[in-house]
Amino acid sequence: MSVLPLVFTSGWASGINAYAVVLLLGVFGATGLADEVPASLQRTDVLVVAGVLFLCEVVADKIPYVDSVWDTAHTVIRPVAGAVVAALMAGESGSLPELAAAAVGGSTALMSHLVKAGTRMAVNSSPEPFSNIAVSIAEDLGVAGIVTFAIFHPVAAAAIAGTLLVLGIVTVAFLASRIRRYLRRRAQRREEKRLAGTGSRWPPD
Repeated sequence: MSVLPLVFTSGWASGINAYAVVLLLGVFGATGLADEVPASLQRTDVLVVAGVLFLCEVVADKIPYVDSVWDTAHTVIRPVAGAVVAALMAGESGSLPELAAAAVGGSTALMSHLVKAGTRMAVNSSPEPFSNIAVSIAEDLGVAGIVTFAIFHPVAAAAIAGTLLVLGIVTVAFLASRIRRYLRRRAQRREEKRLAGTGSRWPPD
């Protein structure tokens, strides 16, 4: 079977939590549960680094505003990770050209990352922290569940990932006003800090 469904699903999941994807695939490969996982993802040093970074993401992803800063820093990292994982899996299986796989994995990861980042901006427009924690836990469980499901049922998992991606895009479009509100607040806080450093007042008289 073509590795394309697994490439698509891993790309979608990488856009949400790339470290979890690398860690899960590496563990599945090392334990013999998945033949499609390349040996480079099963290395002990890769698993240790992915595990440490995953724990960092688990913490940062549940703190209001810190999660958005973390997302901004990972705007490049997540799509690149999705592309690399996809290319490695394609090269291992020989069923899909590596450049095509990298394009699919990277672009899917970028789209799901933008959905996640936009959703978090909307969530951060609310003053209470509990929604951040709930959304983060749902994302973690979703990534773990779908990546695990993809190992045994790649086509069905890819269909679920595609559906969630479309729903996410629709949700972000629906939450556009809350995202703009978050961006305005962030810009205002930056302006307040800048003026505080110069001794000026905000808002100006």
